[in-house]
Amino acid sequence: MAMYHSRYFWQGEKIRLRGVRESDWEEWLDDFCDSDAIRLLSWGLELPPSPEMAKAAFAQWADFKDSKSRIMFTIETLDEKPVGGINIHSKDEKNGTFSFGIRINRNHRRKGYGSEALRILLRYGFYELRFQKCNSGCVHINEGSIWLHKSVGFVEEGRQRRTIYTNGQYYDHILFGLTREEFDENEVAYKTEKGCDGWFCGKKAILAKCGKGEFASLPQVEVRKVGNPSI
Repeated sequence: MAMYHSRYFWQGEKIRLRGVRESDWEEWLDDFCDSDAIRLLSWGLELPPSPEMAKAAFAQWADFKDSKSRIMFTIETLDEKPVGGINIHSKDEKNGTFSFGIRINRNHRRKGYGSEALRILLRYGFYELRFQKCNSGCVHINEGSIWLHKSVGFVEEGRQRRTIYTNGQYYDHILFGLTREEFDENEVAYKTEKGCDGWFCGKKAILAKCGKGEFASLPQVEVRKVGNPSI
């Protein structure tokens, strides 16, 4: 089993992100059987993939081989069990924007894996790749995705009515946006609630002493809680 330091950037309390491996195709193909989730994720049903198709796709994504269009990660538990995937796409270097895609295996949802993985990915996009805004969206009946977006600070920027057609019905497309500054604020609230010891958020180093209620140079930020099970 791989050993990682507690300060490892790509690791959270429950999961870590790693590069896609060719062997990850089996977990993905197994999860493809969840047609209801596929409708919400892909806004419709896709043709059934074969093992050969899945193997070819993961061979292309493995070890960040094709990272110009998408930066693909596997989400795994701390005991190295794959539970889903997440990626950065739609990278616009001129305007400093990007988007993301995320999938959590049906057997591992509502455990907080998705929100932790997304927070790590956003830190990478904002603090390492120097993007200034993340654009995203989801179908309006995807309550889990709506909660996930709002939990890390996304703001609903609009709604395109009757834009998505699947399962014999039309659905609205909700548009979300998150600026670097909005994520900075959400990170402060998140770390304040967690009471973590020594961390970096945005342009300022925030030093904290756990359990003693003593915070140095900590901005006063309202901690927002959303009463919905975590993804």
